[in-house]
Amino acid sequence: MAIVLPHGVLFRGNAEGKIRQALLEEGAIDTVIGLPANIFFNTSIPTTVIILKKNRRNRDVYFIDASQEFVKGKNQNIMNDDHIAKILDAYHKREDMDKFAHLASFEEIKENDYNLNIPRYVDTFEEEEVAPLSEIVQKINETNQRIDQQTAELQKLLGQLVGTTPEAQEELDKFVQGFKG
Repeated sequence: MAIVLPHGVLFRGNAEGKIRQALLEEGAIDTVIGLPANIFFNTSIPTTVIILKKNRRNRDVYFIDASQEFVKGKNQNIMNDDHIAKILDAYHKREDMDKFAHLASFEEIKENDYNLNIPRYVDTFEEEEVAPLSEIVQKINETNQRIDQQTAELQKLLGQLVGTTPEAQEELDKFVQGFKG
């Protein structure tokens, strides 16, 4: 049986946690597939497909993170045939695939307190390249230079303003003086 549910059922506690634990201990949960957000009509939340099987011999769970497998649509995201084929291929192979799928043992799931949140099992982290410090300093200096130029231009424009009354002129002068710091 395959059921589509919101992601919350994978990790919330209380009754959902007890049901999840019982299903896991029974070996009934075979696969968890994370789908993209905004894939179904009338809801923009990310969803999951949980595949349940009877009479399994083991209690491992196969996790597939298909949350990035979509084409951005105007009102709704779309999974095309290639996305679906990739998911099915992984499901049939049932092996680890970097940043996409992981076969978790029951012990691993138990260590995670029966939490089935996909990022606990499928690492999709992309390390960002760190810019050299000299490059960062250069960008800071360029930004400060632009700020100084814009401030000088603003002060020039403020100097051209004239108050309509002596009181307004006095208030404007105080503002300009305060702005110059």
